[in-house]
Amino acid sequence: MARSDDPRAIKTLDTDLGRIGTLELATQVVARPLVAPGIALAFMVVVGIGASVFTGGQPLGLVVVAAAVIGAYMALNIGANDVANNMGPAVGARALSLGGALVIAAVCETAGALLAGGDVVGTVSRGIVAPEAMADNQTFIWAMMAALISAALWINLATWLGAPVSTTHSVVGGVMGAGIAAAGFWAVNWPVMGAIAASWVISPVMGGLIAAGFLAFLNARVIYVPDKIAAARVWVPVLIGVMAGTFAVYMAIKGVNRLVTVDLGTALVIGAVVGVLAWLASRPAIRRQSHGLENRNRSLKALFSVPLVISAALLSFAHGANDVANAVGPLAAIVHAIDGGGAEGTDVTIPLWVMVVGAVGLSVGLVLFGPRLIRMVGSEITKLNAMRAWCVALAAAITVIIASWLGLPVSSTHIAVGGIFGVGFFREWYAERILRKDRGAMALPVEERARRRLVRRSHFLTIIAAWVITVPASAALSAGVFLALNLITL
Repeated sequence: MARSDDPRAIKTLDTDLGRIGTLELATQVVARPLVAPGIALAFMVVVGIGASVFTGGQPLGLVVVAAAVIGAYMALNIGANDVANNMGPAVGARALSLGGALVIAAVCETAGALLAGGDVVGTVSRGIVAPEAMADNQTFIWAMMAALISAALWINLATWLGAPVSTTHSVVGGVMGAGIAAAGFWAVNWPVMGAIAASWVISPVMGGLIAAGFLAFLNARVIYVPDKIAAARVWVPVLIGVMAGTFAVYMAIKGVNRLVTVDLGTALVIGAVVGVLAWLASRPAIRRQSHGLENRNRSLKALFSVPLVISAALLSFAHGANDVANAVGPLAAIVHAIDGGGAEGTDVTIPLWVMVVGAVGLSVGLVLFGPRLIRMVGSEITKLNAMRAWCVALAAAITVIIASWLGLPVSSTHIAVGGIFGVGFFREWYAERILRKDRGAMALPVEERARRRLVRRSHFLTIIAAWVITVPASAALSAGVFLALNLITL
């Protein structure tokens, strides 16, 4: 028998310990990808248990529980996909770390959903498919259930593919597909669908043009001038005032509509007052911050970092206030119908427990699955710095205000990503213009000019394709799910 200090025993022990360590490491590597889905599944189970408590003893209570679980799944997917549009530019510009972005977005999304989340989801329950076209209340419930399942599955697929898609369009497509399957082609409100289709083009183009316009202004007035710091002291406070005024208008008409209704004229007055106050307050702050800075672009980025973080937080708050209805709109319609409101109720009010499911689900989905899309939006489409990202954030707010004034249904996803593309394509045009002015463009080979493109064409084509097929794909999937539900319940 070998003694404990026998070299052979020690070598055998080391070998065994090494094998155990390798096994533990392999187990960790295998289990790590399962952690996030496991937490998501646990969240859905908790939601199902909570829904059973709220609906105990009610008729069709199991239907509400199933709808609540699917609504939680939908909220997780919206958090994973949609929230990246607000935080991606700030992370890509390195104004925020990924962890900081996740914390700020989770807090602001939850606050926006709970404090200012929309009461009415009329477009989801009534505006797309005529309620009177439904044969009965059960048909309406299955249609909303099918819309919820199909939209969640489509957004999950898009997130897995790395494509930021419109969650609003996913829900709209789901309701449309289930409505056609339930009541026929002519039950759809086609003028509303036509306006939504028009927004596929209008919202990203508008966001891109506005973002490019701000970047062009910065290039002309601040970035490419002999004394950058002196120019920044004049124009950065003005731009901060514009940002503050714009977001004041944005929050007045879109972010606090549950607490108080503000018309556009009043919102513009509020924005003007807030903008002037922000301009006056920021002048001495920028003067102090710019003292001693070198006359270089890196110094300018420091002046825009804090405004960029604030704008990203405000966008997240407004997103939580408005897009939580996408997560729980069909669920609220189902609860309303089961509680006796029927398919033809005038307004569908979201109960507090349903709103909590949507708000918490957005934040959980963001933290668990959002980092991948945040990185893609922030750094893989085009290179962003604080100034370019700030142009994207401001363009997103302005575009929503203009769209609200014109009565256009637009997608926050399309606007934000369109703004990033606008900034990237403007940079390409500007670089090409400088080369042509220096007579250098014609001397470069075609391959070299293609290599110098500042927007990744693969992402551009993938995202555009995902946008185009979102409504028809979710509609087709929803129609199939509705027919399957009908077969199961026959």
